[in-house]
Formats: sequence, structure tokens, C-alpha cells
Amino acid sequence: MLTVEKHILPLTFLHPIISIINDEVIHLTDLAHVPTFRSHLFSLYKINDMKRVLVTTDFSANSKAGMRFAIQWASQQPLELVFIHALYLLKPVGWSDSYFDEYCGTRLAETREKIKRFTADVYRSMKKKPGKHSFVVIQSVAADVALLDYCKNNSGFDYICISTRGAGKLKKFFGTNTGNLITKSPVPVLAVPHNYRASAIKKVLYASDFKNYTNEAEKVVAFAKPLKAAVDVLHFAWPEELIVDQQLIETAFRKQFRYNMKLHVEKTNVAHTLIRNLQDQVKTFKPSVVVMFTNQRRGFFEKLFLSSKAEEFSFRATVPLLVFGKQ
Repeated sequence: MLTVEKHILPLTFLHPIISIINDEVIHLTDLAHVPTFRSHLFSLYKINDMKRVLVTTDFSANSKAGMRFAIQWASQQPLELVFIHALYLLKPVGWSDSYFDEYCGTRLAETREKIKRFTADVYRSMKKKPGKHSFVVIQSVAADVALLDYCKNNSGFDYICISTRGAGKLKKFFGTNTGNLITKSPVPVLAVPHNYRASAIKKVLYASDFKNYTNEAEKVVAFAKPLKAAVDVLHFAWPEELIVDQQLIETAFRKQFRYNMKLHVEKTNVAHTLIRNLQDQVKTFKPSVVVMFTNQRRGFFEKLFLSSKAEEFSFRATVPLLVFGKQ
């Protein structure tokens, strides 16, 4: 048996077919024990298992934060980064359709070259060697809608990475690109504070309400494991809430998910909002990433008057926030 990153591959998958390697006829089953062949096999497996991340930029200084996080992340595990920019072009009165189409083609080509230069500058500033990456420029009126449509029409993305900045009351009412993605995107969203500075991703703080924790913890471990990041599970207990022995739950977590996860149950400070309580714990734990799950199935009036906790936290986050849709 061959073991590749904990996934067991039976040798029977290497059928004794004939292959020509270096002009020699060799049975592949005879190569299973050869170190160079095993190394090549492992690299092929990693490429096929490579995660794809859609990284947004509007060419502003703030948007570099999301790019820096994605590049740092890709330096710690194999990732394919797709840098994307949404370009809004308004057709002037009096222009013919053909002339406007030609103009759009020129602007899209220019913007594609611009995103290449902009991305190269970020790589250079971080002193990171570019890995597998590509560029996309789409034409749209609303960036968040365009990104959602792009993911819908181009499946295969595992995460969206976007920079965020605190939103005022008016923007929070009408929505922001980050906020709208968090509450609508079926693809997990990484919201990165505009002042983020790259550092190794070593610790993940998962804020859990213990509802559907099996499904949620699997996703958290899938994110943390390739990074070899420690996972702290944080639960806020209400005064009347009955919590089973904390160590017993922690042991069950480790056995079930086969990962070193440490559980922390903190009493909710009822004088503060849940967001304030979470912010206080972030200061204590100092995680590289906070993970939250949000309910995306709220009705119109709930969305209008009750903000998503994950969306609200993204406006005030001091560390990158990874948000999954709650099931």
C-alpha cells in the first residue's frame, strides 16, 4: 500500500500496463518502489488535490491585504490562486454598439496587463516566489454580483479571498461587497482586514455554537490540516446552559476528527454583544484566522433588521475571518 497524505492508495491502481519512460519499456508496477517514481506520483496527487482560491482586487492599497493573505497561504500549502478584477464600463450616449464593444475589448486587455503588474508588485513586496496563478478580468456593474455569477458559471473554486474595511451605517444597510458575499456566497469567504500584514498561519480559532458541529468541524480541520495549524474551538455558554465535562468533549473531538483540537468554553458576558465577547477572546487567543458559520437562509426582513453575526464581525475584524454557510 502507498500512503499519500493520509489517503490510502492500493497498489492495484498501478495496473501492469506498459509505459515508455526514457525510451525504455517498463512495467509501472515495477516502479512503485522507486523513490523518484514515488516522488513524481505524490506530486501528481498533490496537483490534483490542489485547492483553488479566487482572490479579488480593485487595485486599491486596501485590496492588497487579501492578496497578501492568499500569497502567504499559498506559500504554506499548494494552492492555485486566481486573481480577479471586476471592471465597470459605462456606454456613453452617442456611441454605437460596435464602437463600444471595441472600446471594451481594449479596456479589458489593458486591465488584464494592469492586474498582472499589480500582482507582481505584491509578490515582490512580500519576497515570495509566485506559484500557480492566473488572472481574470470581468465586466460588471456590481462587483459582488459579478463574483457570485463568475463562481456559479466557473465551478471548482474552494474559497474566495477578499479585503474588507469597516462599513458605516449607510453601507451596512445597503450592503458591502464583502458583506454580501458572506451572506450569499455558496463558496466559503475569507474576509481579510485592510491592515493585515503577512505572517505564518499557525492557529485557527473556530467559534462554535455546537449545532451541527460534526459537519462544521470537518470543514475547519480540512482548512487547518494542510497548514499544520492548531485549532482552538471556542464556545460561549449562557448562564442557564448545561455543558458536559469539557475534557470529555475535547477528547471526543480529537478521536472523531483525528486532529489536535482544544476546546474552550467561556461564560457569555451578557453585558456585551456576542461580537464584543468574540473580539475579547481574539485578543486573548491571538489566532491567525477566525472561523465562523453563518445562516444564509434568513428571510428578507431578518436580513434587513438583523445582521449576520459573521457579516457584522467582518466589519470589525482585526484578523482574517473565514466564513462558511451554515447548514
